[in-house]
Amino acid sequence: MSVVIQSVLADSYSEKSGLMSGDVLVSVNGTEIYDVLDYRFCIQARKLSLSVERQGVPMNFSIRKSDEFADIGLEFETYLMDKQHSCKNKCIFCFVDQMPKGMRESLYFKDDDSRLSFLFGNYITLTGLCEREIQRIIDMHISPVNISVHTMNPTLRVEMMKNPSAGKVLKNLERFAENGIEMNTQLVLCPGINDGDELRYSLSELGKMYPAVKSIAAVPVGLTRYRDGLAHLRSYTKEEAAQVIDIIDEFNAHFSFFNNGEIIAFPSDEFYLLAERELPSAEYYGEFSQLDNGVGVCALLKDEFMTALGEATPKQVDRTVTIATGVSAYDLLCELSLAAQEKFEGLTVNVVKIVNNFFGDKVTVAGLITGQDFINQLKGRNFGDALLIPAVSLRNERDKFLDDITIEELSQKLGIIAEPVENDGARLLEKIVGGV
Repeated sequence: MSVVIQSVLADSYSEKSGLMSGDVLVSVNGTEIYDVLDYRFCIQARKLSLSVERQGVPMNFSIRKSDEFADIGLEFETYLMDKQHSCKNKCIFCFVDQMPKGMRESLYFKDDDSRLSFLFGNYITLTGLCEREIQRIIDMHISPVNISVHTMNPTLRVEMMKNPSAGKVLKNLERFAENGIEMNTQLVLCPGINDGDELRYSLSELGKMYPAVKSIAAVPVGLTRYRDGLAHLRSYTKEEAAQVIDIIDEFNAHFSFFNNGEIIAFPSDEFYLLAERELPSAEYYGEFSQLDNGVGVCALLKDEFMTALGEATPKQVDRTVTIATGVSAYDLLCELSLAAQEKFEGLTVNVVKIVNNFFGDKVTVAGLITGQDFINQLKGRNFGDALLIPAVSLRNERDKFLDDITIEELSQKLGIIAEPVENDGARLLEKIVGGV
């Protein structure tokens, strides 16, 4: 395979060596270039020999760098230098299959790309990896790899993912472990399918691969109201959520006894909320390696907020703030707001619970609240001096919600500038108080 060079940065190593836009990069130091991982790995050297084709004519260029980690100044059409790999599975719990029609095209793309796991922390199922890609992860020692396991039962994994290769690729977990590749794993749990004894088995099998398996996140299946024609699934009850927590606690107790007090398995915050159980403290989550899976988000936010509040100097603020959030975070934000009001005289914080009418009330996380739900449930309110909304409700560019309503449209319709706030406790306190 080869990749077309789109542009060459001025005064870069590549420009000085004679490389030009339109050249086709074939190999670096004898290694054929397929995509960004090959390229980034191969250019980490002081001496480079690049083989290219210019209008069909093979050519060779040499680069000598003063710093082996320096970039050489080549840019390509896409950041992957290749097309994004789509998912080959038809998982019974797939959230993309539960999206309504008429949304932007990118929301319907199912990615299962190992390169995105390395670059952005995305989770992969391993079913889309060819032998070359498996060996490349080992040879380049790409670590950690984030893997959607769901179950360690090969037969059940095939049934859940509707892919005949879903079971046999589990052997690659052991292969990675044997070669020192660290893994963060996740189990999307469906009531009566891969929980109970199946969960116990999955935890046990993954635990055997410690320390290569760094963490295991258990996440409840997310169900929207758009499930016509899909597999019959239901949400967790309070009792079932509690059982999941108990099973994980049981595993951790046994695991930590034999591993110097270490624990690697964590229920997501949502399980604690469903079970109406107290969330663990921040210390429980160690390095917080599974935050993107909703594991320890509440504990970290509370810890950061209360630490910042304890360090803040009490003062008169005479300020009213409205915080809009999802159902899951509502009680915690009420608790934090009350603590802030007790310290700062004149501060009033009103927390508004936004029910997800767009996807259905079973969806309770802030990251899936649409612009229209914010508008419909906030319009006509007196927000006071500020309206704070969770930044996670917006896409990465922080400009649009899932339904394509922009932050500017939201602000205009509500008559106040809506301020997105990251999941950062100190920053949240600062926004509430108007500077600490």
